[in-house]
Amino acid sequence: MHQGKLRKKELRELQGKRRFTRADKIAVLVTVVVMLPLAVLFAYPFFWMVTSSVKSNVEIFGSLNPFTPTLRVSNYINAWNDANMGQYFFNSVFVTVFSIIIAVLSNALMGYALGRYKFPGKAIIFVLLGMVIFLPQGFTVIPIFDLINKLGLGGSLWGVTLAESGGVSVVIVLLFAGFFAQMPKELEEAARIDGAGFWRVFWTVYLPLAKPVIATGVILQFMHSWNDFLLPLVLTLTRPELRTLSVGIYDLQNQFNADWGLMTAAASIALLPIIVLFIFLQRYFVESFSGAVKG
Repeated sequence: MHQGKLRKKELRELQGKRRFTRADKIAVLVTVVVMLPLAVLFAYPFFWMVTSSVKSNVEIFGSLNPFTPTLRVSNYINAWNDANMGQYFFNSVFVTVFSIIIAVLSNALMGYALGRYKFPGKAIIFVLLGMVIFLPQGFTVIPIFDLINKLGLGGSLWGVTLAESGGVSVVIVLLFAGFFAQMPKELEEAARIDGAGFWRVFWTVYLPLAKPVIATGVILQFMHSWNDFLLPLVLTLTRPELRTLSVGIYDLQNQFNADWGLMTAAASIALLPIIVLFIFLQRYFVESFSGAVKG
């Protein structure tokens, strides 16, 4: 009897599976033929950088062969020690980690207020936020520099961290607002009956449900803080030891302009954390955008 039920279940599952027609197979083949060369084209610069990071200048420019019989790991050691990439790396980690904490928490709170509450001028706020997205970063450098100095944080990593915390805030706020807006009101009403106030409802009810958006906020803020060049350059002009990786790699052009192996090794060091983070959080990244679109 039990085996009969299992067979019926298996038959239903097989029937539920869609069979590929000839047209479907042709469509898949065409997609692969078109997309594969594009994927190779976009991946080649990254592949060239990684392979060049373990070569000498003669090997890089003397042959088109991306592989080399000798792996020059010394390029990474020299980049970490001689080019001071180690200190710049830890500066970037400090700025990135704390800017993520500041940005994600503050933007989640703003998105919660915009997504769950109705108040006068709400539509105007959304319009202004949309306009800020198109504002070039160069227009905001001087006001941010002046604000950081007036707060007494100029020439410090905390000043760079605070400046970087607002890099992608508008996008994250809108994602949180769209996500919270689609949440059922019954959750909040049940929490209110239990005596929960504004903060408790936000921290214990809605924020734990926003893991996909939190992960997306972490990725976006990480990419911005880790890769940003202009603000760290301006804020660390008087303190070269506080440079982040992006500014430090730029400075390599002046110090080691003939050593391409060292420069590509430094660039590989800077790129690795972004790849690792995205691999672990990519599922939440996709879910958050699909949820925001539905909302």
